[in-house]
Amino acid sequence: MSVRHKEQRVGVFVDVSNMYHTAKHLFSANVNYGKILEEAVSGRKLIRAVAYVVRSNSSEEEAFFEALSNQGYEVNVKDLQVFIGGAKKGDWDVGIAMDIMRMASKLDVIVLVSGDGDFTELLKHAKALGCRTEVVAFGKSASSSLVAETDSFVDLSKQKSKYLITKRRHNSNRSTARPPARPAQRTSAPARPAPRPIPRTNTSARPAPRPPARPAQRTNTSARPAPRPPARPAPRTTTER
Repeated sequence: MSVRHKEQRVGVFVDVSNMYHTAKHLFSANVNYGKILEEAVSGRKLIRAVAYVVRSNSSEEEAFFEALSNQGYEVNVKDLQVFIGGAKKGDWDVGIAMDIMRMASKLDVIVLVSGDGDFTELLKHAKALGCRTEVVAFGKSASSSLVAETDSFVDLSKQKSKYLITKRRHNSNRSTARPPARPAQRTSAPARPAPRPIPRTNTSARPAPRPPARPAQRTNTSARPAPRPPARPAPRTTTER
């Protein structure tokens, strides 16, 4: 079995639809395609990295396609086919197989990012052409025949924090955990001065004695009035006879 070394020419082929739906179904999360590309290359010579997507006229698709391009992928787009009966078809199985066969002579390593068992025969043929084959997928859903056929299998389920983007951090390409929130410090109010004790009124104490009230002066009704001077007799008039 061949081994990895830094001079190997690597081609990475990503079945985006398979990875997207698997991550949603198993983990309710999105795939970090940037981290997957780093793992697939692993310091070797990257020749081509192709992401195969299906356009379904969603409002968020163009931003997603642009993000893949910014992470180093060539984005191959196919429109979703809708038939008269309502059935839909939009897979890249044949397109991925054809591209791998065209490029096999220029590559030392073929990295298939998919868990679809339909690619098992493709891996057999690539190995017959002298290429090392590697598969990157979720172990819980990857085809057992595909895993058995490849030279190396990377199980993304074992490092979910690295290869998945949860809703909490879906705007970030890095898996960074938030530090736990520190408990709010209580603000200690300045100590108030102790209230002065209110003096208790001694209700049992007798009130201070009041000065004795002066007795009201009684009017002496028995006292006789002062004697009046005797009236002078009226002078008599002498009538002459």
